[in-house]
Amino acid sequence: MTGTEYAVHRDVAAAAQDERRRIAAVRRYAVLDTPSDGTFDKIAALAARIFDVPMATVAIVDSDRVWFKAAHGLQGVREVPREADPSARAVPGDEPYVVTDALADPRTAADPLVHGEPGVRFHASAAITTADGYHLGSVNVLDTRPRHPSEVQLATLQDLAALVMDELELRLSALHTVAAERARRADAERLARTLQRTLLPPALPTVPGLHAAAAYHTASVDEVGGDFYDLFPLDDGRWAFFLGDVCGKGADAAALTSLTRYTLRAAAIYDPDPCTALANLDAVLKGEYQGDNPRFCTAVFGVLDAAADGSFTVTLAGGGHPPTLAVRADGTVEPVSTTGGQLIGLLPDPHFVQATIRLAPGDALLLYTDGLIEARTEDGSMLGEEGLARHLSTHATRGADSLLATVHSLFADLGTGVSDDTALLALSVPPRRTPPRAQEHR
Repeated sequence: MTGTEYAVHRDVAAAAQDERRRIAAVRRYAVLDTPSDGTFDKIAALAARIFDVPMATVAIVDSDRVWFKAAHGLQGVREVPREADPSARAVPGDEPYVVTDALADPRTAADPLVHGEPGVRFHASAAITTADGYHLGSVNVLDTRPRHPSEVQLATLQDLAALVMDELELRLSALHTVAAERARRADAERLARTLQRTLLPPALPTVPGLHAAAAYHTASVDEVGGDFYDLFPLDDGRWAFFLGDVCGKGADAAALTSLTRYTLRAAAIYDPDPCTALANLDAVLKGEYQGDNPRFCTAVFGVLDAAADGSFTVTLAGGGHPPTLAVRADGTVEPVSTTGGQLIGLLPDPHFVQATIRLAPGDALLLYTDGLIEARTEDGSMLGEEGLARHLSTHATRGADSLLATVHSLFADLGTGVSDDTALLALSVPPRRTPPRAQEHR
C-alpha cells in the first residue's frame, strides 16, 4: 500500500468511526420516529416565514434516511432516503449550507428533488449540533425558485437550529429524570414489599382440626402499611391469633407494627387472656411513645380452644376494631361484636370488650382491617360492615380459602374504590364427613 493509499484508507476509517459516533448520538436523544410535536412544528414554520419560502423542515439524519421531526409545506412526507436529500449534506459542516440555485450548483446537479418533485432551486441548512460536536441533522428552508439569503437570515437559521438542540437536551434530561424516577420507584416498591413481608408471618402454622388462611391486599405498592396478623400456639395446647391496624404509613408505621406484633406474642405467653393481652400492648405503646407524638392501633386478639366434638370455642377481645364475622355452615353471617372496645395506646384508661362464640364444623371466622369496609362502592358510598356481611351471605363459602376468595372477588368489584391496605385472616372448621350410603342389595 502506497503512502497515498494508506492516507486515504486512514481517512475513510476515521470518517466511518466518526459516523458511528454521530449515529450513536442520534440514538441517544431518542427522537427518531417520535410523534409530531408542536414545538418543532413552530420552529419549521418560523424558519419558512423568516425566509419567505414555502417549505421548511427539522430533519434528523439517520444512517440511511433523513427523518423529518417537522415538515412545513411537505404534506405527508416524513422521511426520504439519505442520498436523495440535501439536508444530509449539512451534517458535516458547522457553517450554514446554502445552495442559491440548485440547477447551476454542481453539488446538487444530480439531486432528484431538483429535477423531480418538488423542483427545489434554493436550499439552506443549519446543523443541529450537540455539545460534544456531533451533528444530529439540520433545520432547512427550501424554495422552488433561486434565492440569495441575507447574513441575518442565515444567522437566524443557526439560532433556530440551536433552539432545536436545546429542546432535545431538555427532553433528554426529562427522559433521564423519568427513568431515574422509575428506578427509584421500583427500588421503593421492592423495599416496601420486603419490609412488609418481615412484618407478617411467612406462613401460617397448621392447627389440628382447623384450617387457616391469610391475605394482605396492598393499596400502595411503594408504601409500607400498618396492618398485621398472626397465629401461633400457646403452651397449654390452645392457639392464639390477632389482627390489627396501626396508625400511619411508611417507616414509622413499620416500626410500630413490629413492636405491636411482638408485644402481643410476648403478652400471650405471659397471660393469654385476650383483654389482658390488649392491656399489656396498651401499656407498652404508651411507654414507647410519649409526649406530643402518640402512636396507637386497633386490634382483635383471640384464643382458640378445641373441643372433643371437633368444634372450637373462640374467645375474642377487641380494641377499637371492626367486628369479626362468623360465617355459619348454612351461610348465615353473624357479627361478633366487640363494640365499646377502645383504641390501644391512646387513651388514659382504655376499655376492651370480650366475646365468646363457638365454631362448629362448617363454620368460619373472618377478621379484617378497616381498609375493606371503608372502600367505596360504585355510587361513592362506603361498603360498610353491613355491605360486607351482605356480600358474604350471598356467596356460598366453604372454608377459609373460599372465604378469602369471596373477599378477593369483592376487591375486584370495588376496583379503585379500595384506597387503604387490608389484612385478612380466615379460620374455618372443616365440615363433618358424611359416610357413604351402603348400596342396597337387590
